[in-house]
Amino acid sequence: MLDDAELLRRAYELDTDALAAIHDAYYRPIYRYIAFRVDDHHLCEDLVSEVFTRLLTALRERKAPQTSLRGWLFGVASNVVSDHFRRNYRNPHTTLDEKMVSREPSPDELAERAAMNEEIRRAINQLTDDQRHVLALRFGQRMPIQEVARLLGKTEGAVKQLQLRALANLARLMAPGVVE
Repeated sequence: MLDDAELLRRAYELDTDALAAIHDAYYRPIYRYIAFRVDDHHLCEDLVSEVFTRLLTALRERKAPQTSLRGWLFGVASNVVSDHFRRNYRNPHTTLDEKMVSREPSPDELAERAAMNEEIRRAINQLTDDQRHVLALRFGQRMPIQEVARLLGKTEGAVKQLQLRALANLARLMAPGVVE
C-alpha cells in the first residue's frame, strides 16, 4: 500500500486508483468516528460521503492537504458532524416512525364524533326549554347548581330535578333504536 504522501500526490492528479485507495483506507475509520457521534446508520453513511465529497472538491480546487491526509479527513469529518448538528439545531425535524402514535384523532374518529355530536344536538332539541337551559348552564358553562337556580329564579331542588329529567330524556332519546 502507498503512503499518505504518495496517495495525496496522485490524488491531486485525480488518479482514480489513488482516490479509490484513499476511500478504501479511510472509509471505515471515518465511519466509526462519525457513528460514535451520530446514532443513525443511514445518516452516518451520508456524512461519510460528504467527507469524501469535500476531499474531491478540495483536490480540484488545490486546497487539499499537502502532508497529513488522515488528520485532514478527520478534521473534515468533525466539521461535517458539527455542521449537521448545527443545521438540525436551527431546523429540527422529527423522523416519522410508523410506531409513533398520533395524538390527533383519525379521520374515522372525527367522522364518528361529528355524527355523535349531531345525534346529541337532535336529542337536546327535543328537550323542554327549561331542560336545555339547565344543561347549557350546568355543563356548557360549568355553573354550580346554586348559581343556575339563582339565574333561573328556581329552587336548587327544582334545578336538580330539571337536570335529572333532562339527562334521563337524553339517555332515552339516544338509546340504540330510538328515533323521534
